[in-house]
Amino acid sequence: MDLETERLVLHPLTIAEAEGLTEGRPSGAGWAPGYPTDSDLAGARRYLATCVHAGDPQPFGAYEIRRREDGLAIGGLGFHGAADERGAVTIGYGLIPAAQGKGYATEALRGLLRFARDSGVTAVEGDTDLGNVASQRVMAAVGMEFVGADDRLMYYRITWENRLRAPHTVEA
Repeated sequence: MDLETERLVLHPLTIAEAEGLTEGRPSGAGWAPGYPTDSDLAGARRYLATCVHAGDPQPFGAYEIRRREDGLAIGGLGFHGAADERGAVTIGYGLIPAAQGKGYATEALRGLLRFARDSGVTAVEGDTDLGNVASQRVMAAVGMEFVGADDRLMYYRITWENRLRAPHTVEA
């Protein structure tokens, strides 16, 4: 089932679509120039590997970010698998360079967080490279809190208790 936001459609990839993505074959939707990125290909491969080893995790798998206005894929986001024993999931996302700086990542992540919350997930975790200030701002904008760093990454998390302190954070 597609998830919709004001300007975007978050389309859950099927196994066939993920295989097509890794082979350079667009599915029903067209691809904006620059899509897929290396990050999109890695996400599709991770999703396919999960399908082989643990079964299809959808709706907690990979999603393609499509613009509603023209249907073109401009990036990807998704879960790195179903919720763990604590009820937590890990997310990742990325956009083609031409789509960056337009609020799409924030809008897409808000939509994914809303879906996770409504599906009973208790926490969402994500990380970003130390130098990726734009991604750090996206996670902060949707209410994810900085929880630590190592020599490569900064880690963020939102729990629904955090959301209650900032109710606007996951609204579209």
